[in-house]
Amino acid sequence: MALKIVAPTILTSSPAEYKEIIKRYYPFAKRVHIDISDATLAPTTTITPAHIWWPKGWTVDVHMMTATPSKYLEVLLKLHPNLVIFHAEAKEDLLPTMEKLQQSGIKVGVCIIKNIYPGNIKTILDAADHALIFSGSLGQYGGEADLLLLEKADLIQQGHPDIEIGWDGGANVDNIRHIAQGGVSVVNVGSALAKADNPQAVFEKLSTEIDNEEPF
Repeated sequence: MALKIVAPTILTSSPAEYKEIIKRYYPFAKRVHIDISDATLAPTTTITPAHIWWPKGWTVDVHMMTATPSKYLEVLLKLHPNLVIFHAEAKEDLLPTMEKLQQSGIKVGVCIIKNIYPGNIKTILDAADHALIFSGSLGQYGGEADLLLLEKADLIQQGHPDIEIGWDGGANVDNIRHIAQGGVSVVNVGSALAKADNPQAVFEKLSTEIDNEEPF
């Protein structure tokens, strides 16, 4: 059984705010999801890959919300995160960029937004280490978790039983057990932590719920 992971999401356009979020999550976070957007797929712009950094010991996933990820390849290679997630709707062939990252020991993933059917991106999924089911609004906190999208986890696993499956969008203490029991092993959590007065306490509740295997 795959280890279940709660990964705080970092989304900001300000390097100063980015530093404050790092400080806020440092006491408890182990794996973190950093959103990068250049307004080519999402309507917002965040800090660039050149401005991101993280504390030693963190496992970091970088979510590249961009139509042309290849132009960020060199900086991603230098950053050397755990995982880089691209979008199936990117405007270029993802496979060469994915291959170069994997050759350097960086895992690669594909984000599957609501209107994308996993069977239509089989070639990308065949090359990927991670599939991210996206339920929310690209480039923004506060999305809602559409649990009907969990059917995609079954579809992905049927053809790719060894792939890691993630979730992004609307995860909170009330629904994270549903998401985890639906076949997701990495649940990225944005606003439920970003807006919390005590994010560590919320993180601990999320971590307890994600491992709760009791039926509903």
